This record gives sequence, structure tokens and C-alpha cells, in this order.
Amino acid sequence: MTLLAQEKLVALSFDDGPNTTTTVHMLDVLKKHGVKASFFVIGNNITEESAVVMKRAHDEGHEIENHSLTHSPMSQLTPDSIRKEIKTTSALVEKYVGEAPVFFRPPYINVNQTLYDNVDLGFICGEGCEDWLDHVTAEQRVERLTACARDGIIFLLHDFKGNEQTVAAVDQLIPILQAKGFRFVTVRELFKAKGIKAQKNLIYSDVMHPEHRIQ
Repeated sequence: MTLLAQEKLVALSFDDGPNTTTTVHMLDVLKKHGVKASFFVIGNNITEESAVVMKRAHDEGHEIENHSLTHSPMSQLTPDSIRKEIKTTSALVEKYVGEAPVFFRPPYINVNQTLYDNVDLGFICGEGCEDWLDHVTAEQRVERLTACARDGIIFLLHDFKGNEQTVAAVDQLIPILQAKGFRFVTVRELFKAKGIKAQKNLIYSDVMHPEHRIQ
């Protein structure tokens, strides 16, 4: 696929998988629309069963990235614990899909300088729609994501078990944004297309406007 820097590009990303239900349903929706995405997985969620789903995602052209081992607030961890969280999860991903993660999304977007100093992956945040809250309907999720859509944005969504409203929202969102001239790409493709390399001490929700965020 040839991507042009002047295209209106957006990236879908999903946290908290893999699992054998909602992640599967999300993959089915993405396949239906011919869209690739990035999945930020939790190491402790990778089992022999869920690894099959993760490998399916990778085989279908999606990216598998790192969302920590235990989903702990990592600014509270020691440097050794931080490195273990990242190394263990990346090793599990590489074991099952044959490719190591390039990007990391901190749980709760909880970041401090110690975390920046001990993680050698690009830091990703994203624009979300509070899709972890049951009372936010699929339609509301679509409205919020459509409102914040702009060239270079990364959408932060969740494919944790049972989050079927986000599956429904993504099914609706894709054709809406495509009709507005947006093209869906993976996070890695987004950086490459815009000619941007993830820098240390920065976290990206919009590849053109990173932040130095400390909590």
C-alpha cells in the first residue's frame, strides 16, 4: 500500500487484549472493512488460547504492540520492575507472532521520567471516547470519535472482554470517516507516512503534535 504524506490518515488502536471473544469480533469487523489496526496487548492476557487470536491479528496485517505485563500504574514501579514489564510482554509477543513490538502505551497513560528512561519503545497515547464506561453507547462513541478525527490522530480504544459496544462503534465509524476522506492505517504506517520518528521523552496522540507528559 502506498501512502502519501498529504493524505488524511488516522490510526485505530486497541488496548487490553488479547482475548478469545471481543478481540475476535473486532478482527471480524476490521476484516469486513479491509482496515488494519494496532493492538496494544497486556502480557498477562496472553495465554495459549488468546495467543492464537493475537497471531491471527498479526497474520491479517495488524500490529501487535506493548501495553505492559500487569497493567499497573508504571510510574510507581522501580526501574527493574519497569524493564521486566516491557521485556516480558515483548518476548511473549515475539514468541507467538515472530515480531517484537515497536510501540508502548503506558497503562492509564501514567508516565514519569523514570518510565521514559527505562523503556526503549515509542510512547503512544491517543484520543478516546471513554469506551471503558458501559453507559457510553456505541452511538456516543462514534459521535465523539468523529468529532475529534483529524489527520495524524491515533484513536485509543479497548478490546477487553465484553466491550462489544466498541466493536459496534468501530463498525459504524469506519465508513463514516472514509466518507469524509480519511484513510485508516496502523500506528507504524502513520509515523512512516508522515515522515516522523518517535522521539524519546515524548508521547504521541497526534503524530504531528507530541507531548512531554509527566505525572
